[in-house]
Amino acid sequence: MILRVKVQQGRRVSYVPGWDCHGLPIELKAVGAAEGKRMSPGAIRKAARELAAKTVLEQMQSFRTYAVMADWDARWTTMDTAYEIRQLRLFQRMARRGLVYRRYKPVYWSPSSGTALAEAELEYNEAHVSRAAYVRFRVVDGYGALPGMEGFEGRLFAVVWTTTPWTLPANRAIAVHEDLAYHIVRVGADAFLVAENCLERVAKVLGGETAAPEVVGTVKGSQLTQLRYVNLLRGKSAELQPFIHGSFVTEGSGSGLVHCAPGHGFDDYLACLSLGIPVSAPVDNDGLFTEEAYPDQPDRLKGISVLDGGSAAVLELLGDDVLDVHEYRHKYPYDWRTKQPIIIRATAQWFADVDTIKQEALAAIDEVRFVPEHGKNRLEAFVRGRSEWCISRQRAWGVPIPALYEPNGDAVMTDEVIDHIISVIQERGTDAWWTDPADDPAWIPEPLRGKTEYSRGLDTMDVWFDSGTSWTMMNRQADLYLEGSDQHRGWFQSSLLTRVAAMGDHSAKSTTNTLGLSPFKTLITHGFTLDQDGKKMSKSLGNIISADQVMDGSLLPPLKAKKKGGNNTPPVKDALGPDALRLWVASSDYTGDIVLGEPVLKTIHQALLKYRTTIKMLTGSMHASARTAPLTAVDQIALLQLRDVMAEVGAHYDAYEFNKAFGCLNRWLTNDLSAFYLEALKDRLYCADGGGALEPIFVGLLRMLAPLTPVLVEEAWEHRPAWMKEEEEKGENGGAAQQQQQHPLRQLYDAPLVDPARLTIDEAELRGAVPVLMRVHAAIKAALETARADKLLGSSLQCAVVLQVPEGGRVLRTLRRFSDELEAMFVVSSVELNGAVPEGEGAQWKRCEEFELDGEACKAWVLPPKQAKCPRCWRFVAPQEDQLCARCEEVVGEAVQ
Repeated sequence: MILRVKVQQGRRVSYVPGWDCHGLPIELKAVGAAEGKRMSPGAIRKAARELAAKTVLEQMQSFRTYAVMADWDARWTTMDTAYEIRQLRLFQRMARRGLVYRRYKPVYWSPSSGTALAEAELEYNEAHVSRAAYVRFRVVDGYGALPGMEGFEGRLFAVVWTTTPWTLPANRAIAVHEDLAYHIVRVGADAFLVAENCLERVAKVLGGETAAPEVVGTVKGSQLTQLRYVNLLRGKSAELQPFIHGSFVTEGSGSGLVHCAPGHGFDDYLACLSLGIPVSAPVDNDGLFTEEAYPDQPDRLKGISVLDGGSAAVLELLGDDVLDVHEYRHKYPYDWRTKQPIIIRATAQWFADVDTIKQEALAAIDEVRFVPEHGKNRLEAFVRGRSEWCISRQRAWGVPIPALYEPNGDAVMTDEVIDHIISVIQERGTDAWWTDPADDPAWIPEPLRGKTEYSRGLDTMDVWFDSGTSWTMMNRQADLYLEGSDQHRGWFQSSLLTRVAAMGDHSAKSTTNTLGLSPFKTLITHGFTLDQDGKKMSKSLGNIISADQVMDGSLLPPLKAKKKGGNNTPPVKDALGPDALRLWVASSDYTGDIVLGEPVLKTIHQALLKYRTTIKMLTGSMHASARTAPLTAVDQIALLQLRDVMAEVGAHYDAYEFNKAFGCLNRWLTNDLSAFYLEALKDRLYCADGGGALEPIFVGLLRMLAPLTPVLVEEAWEHRPAWMKEEEEKGENGGAAQQQQQHPLRQLYDAPLVDPARLTIDEAELRGAVPVLMRVHAAIKAALETARADKLLGSSLQCAVVLQVPEGGRVLRTLRRFSDELEAMFVVSSVELNGAVPEGEGAQWKRCEEFELDGEACKAWVLPPKQAKCPRCWRFVAPQEDQLCARCEEVVGEAVQ
């Protein structure tokens, strides 16, 4: 719709559709199709490529059936070699700037997918239940000088609380906050360290029913950093472990002492990194414990899933050091593709440095227009919250990270190495990275050959890096990016970060010259589709609605069966086509989640039917002679209303407010066009010269509908009157008429609809008169409805109207100015200004509507007609029954002659 609006505005539009083809979903489907057979990386890639190519064609066909306008023949995919080369060149530029590095550190890891994940690939389960536990670690050094510990011969323990007991084998430190107060409490022969404000919570698991904790001393957390403790899970020969300061430690939960496993926690990693505390993560790619988890008995934990039984197994090993075990419901990250929980696990991964470019990225965001505006806050929040981006994945289907590895595992990724690898890929294709022999020397740059045995890496790039590179397909900044609200942490963010990384001025840390640095000028965010009950669509609920169901009419009740030969034919669906799908989208406030179901589609169906009926009436009523016929006041009012609604609809289109444009269009169609102009026009259409404004209204309506319902517009244009087609072929007429002859999907939206020379009433005068005429019109209608309710008349032509308004006021001046057209305008047989109203027995019936206008008290009287009904025009203006009125007599006489 936006593209069609821009075409109508005279803009050159470039929309070349692209498909994001790499990643886990396609790979899993490709592997799944192999029915358990072990596949080589090359086989996986071949199957994934075939599946992706097939899906692209299927989706493209679907989009085309929705009447999506695009350069389909020039389509591209992220699996095209040309695209992959662009992506690798962008990666090289970032690496050259020092923004890409490899590090052994914790990342989000999905055992169900077997790969690292980015934050954007997570979803959070609010109802996840963990096996939480209070565990004690024995303090064995440095506590003699603590208050209450002089001469103490018992044991001192630090109490920690964890929701992931399976991470305890990787424990390397206990974190306290240096500013918090900690109690030393005794329970029986033992003593425990607990934060002051956590004691009430922890006391329940310390003393049990036998003894209450006794506070024997209080210290600041800073005094505890001299202590050392032992982690029995690390084995008998393990070194003592330290207490450290952790800025993340609070008293909000647990004991105020935090178990730190730098291989399984981001805060833990950062706190331990500066102190040189080693990182350990004894868990493999499948989320199973390795031998290192319990060195004293390597087979005791090996092979146990950390997410399924791992915590229970670890707590069993700790025995009496487990103080309490309980279930804990909390929010926990899940793999958004497999819907399975993930873990945090240290692995060697490639990262992009976001921290260096963060300020430039935030400054670039300030140059972007956001629709809706709160999208800016959301994108900013995600950028502010990142310091680095894990861009490597352990999958076969993707773009390889161009690195070589020495036998000891060290990576070599110089600019020369990347450049050489790209040149080989250009020659052999990306698949060759996996299918060429492992010792193929072609992949090794000449200066490195013979120095050692290099191997090619197996990591691929994050698919968000793939899609985030899509801005390289354009030779300039995009006018518009549009996607769902989840893409603030996905494609929107990755596109911004890669462009800033590649084009920003990082050395100067500049945030002053960011104009054009964002890949997009405008960012539109839409919500998600809900079913008619407002529920999120999901396969498990069985409430997913497809676009085809909207178009084929299967969501609506079937049409009534017709009798044929004495038998009822089967019910048929009322297929609404792509216009229904598009109109539903246009009618919705896409800035939030939107509902789809039978009630909504019924409304859309009614709107489409209204459009079609109106267009059918217009195409059957337009005459070539109307182009030169004088425009009446009613015609010019209709044209003024048309121009106003087109301006309003056009402004909403330009602001991407399609639902507001839809509302404006429908109000004009119902109130101004149908209830006023077409109603007032009936007499002229049936009995006189027709309407002089019908062609401009027809063209203007099609221009407004063109972005929303192009199929209907195409059909309407095809069925325009023959004289319009003939003039188009001859190339006759100029100015507004010539523009109208062009296809409405190509017409400029604001091109003139009528020759200005034909407008005989000053616009300012007309604008001043319209409110008066419309208010009087409404008052007459109200009086007519009262008369109909009393069964005094049917048609509005069955009455005469007397308007009583104060002398000398604007209302009377306006009514006198247009007195010749008041009968047609109000669709009555006669209108008298300030005439007498019969009183007493002389009055058959009368109804009155009192109203105020410009502070003037006015009355609209509806009375029986004064003359007889004309059998031709049905107006009550004939001298007697079954006799033509003067106008019809003249028209019929001319026809006979």
